[in-house]
Amino acid sequence: MYFATIGVGILLLAGLWTPVAGALQAIIEVWIFFSRGDGANLHLLLAALGVSLVMLGPGAWSVDARLFGRKRIDIRAR
Repeated sequence: MYFATIGVGILLLAGLWTPVAGALQAIIEVWIFFSRGDGANLHLLLAALGVSLVMLGPGAWSVDARLFGRKRIDIRAR
């Protein structure tokens, strides 16, 4: 379990496979939340951050942006 958490953290720091790593982080944190009762608020917060990384995607300086290009959505007011 700890090796998976460290691996996900390294992937997120590097910005590599960001949606996959964010989903794995959310799954791991929800698993920890249900298996242990201590520090429940922290694990729910980290799971929410993982889900938000899945939806937002990688940042501008990430490895994913260099490999696959940055996708930017412009919302214009009418």
